[in-house]
Amino acid sequence: MKNSITRKSFLALSLLGLLSINTMNADHHNEKTALNFKMKNIQDKDVDLNDYKGKVLLMVNVASKCGYTPQYDGLQKLHSQFKDQGFSVIGFPCNNFGAQEPGTHTEILSFCKENYGVTFPMMGKIDVKGDKQAPLYKYLTNHPDHGGDVRWNFEKFLIDKKGNVIGHYKSGTAPNDTDLKAAIKKAIESE
Repeated sequence: MKNSITRKSFLALSLLGLLSINTMNADHHNEKTALNFKMKNIQDKDVDLNDYKGKVLLMVNVASKCGYTPQYDGLQKLHSQFKDQGFSVIGFPCNNFGAQEPGTHTEILSFCKENYGVTFPMMGKIDVKGDKQAPLYKYLTNHPDHGGDVRWNFEKFLIDKKGNVIGHYKSGTAPNDTDLKAAIKKAIESE
């Protein structure tokens, strides 16, 4: 009898412990938003992403020598179309996939402006996966609802005005995709 009470107590305490750990993990993820990170921009200046609070953002890992590189044109059009309504694309150059972003910051910025007229903010080159994954991308890819590994260049994370991740779109989703644009409009119109 004494042994069965001890076993039941142990199981109950174990279950309670697991629930506490899961709650802590959930709370830990909710402590931050995508805006609670500091980055370096492509000119190597500090950027506090919290400065974007109140704007809807499309965070995109970009590369200059990728089959999806022409999406820069669509991203710029999207940025131009909605920027006056509180929206911004933010580019995050990365060299994680097929070494398709080998350039320096100066070369990347020059390429984007000369070939696609990019005016949206560009951050410094980062890793979006692996051991050196940038903390922002660690947060984005581990999001409970819209996370998942970044599998190639030009994946897109949609961020609402408060910094919540509200969408994750794969590389093949073009910037002019009707579902993506509808999600951006909805986020812009929401409080």
